[in-house]
Amino acid sequence: MLVELISKGYGNDEDLNCAEKILRGANQSYNLGLDLKAFKLAAGFGGGMGIGSVCGAVTASIMVLGELFVKEKAHEGTKIKELTQEFIGRYQTEMGDYLCDPLKAKYRTEELKCHVILLKAAEILDEIVQREGLK
Repeated sequence: MLVELISKGYGNDEDLNCAEKILRGANQSYNLGLDLKAFKLAAGFGGGMGIGSVCGAVTASIMVLGELFVKEKAHEGTKIKELTQEFIGRYQTEMGDYLCDPLKAKYRTEELKCHVILLKAAEILDEIVQREGLK
């Protein structure tokens, strides 16, 4: 699934940011049917929205959950809120934070870039998607 793509360096050759890697990789892994126009929505979320805020791998994972588990809008039920809370809670527990700058300080290397950060997001996302089932 997504973790296998990310572990192989998905998006590195295309110079994608973390949010783009997760969204495009999830599109391929989960057959979301997203197009280039949809991919562009993730562009500004890399680097914690460019200001070191919430990690792009986290925000893109939430985008994927929305695509998979929301029919038309968030307020149709509590599912997306619950899955978002679960994802962020697990990510923070396992990685120590969900903000870009602290994550980069702890995990980013010049050689691997944010690979470890991306892998954890992909792993948690895969687990939630597998448990909840694809749409």
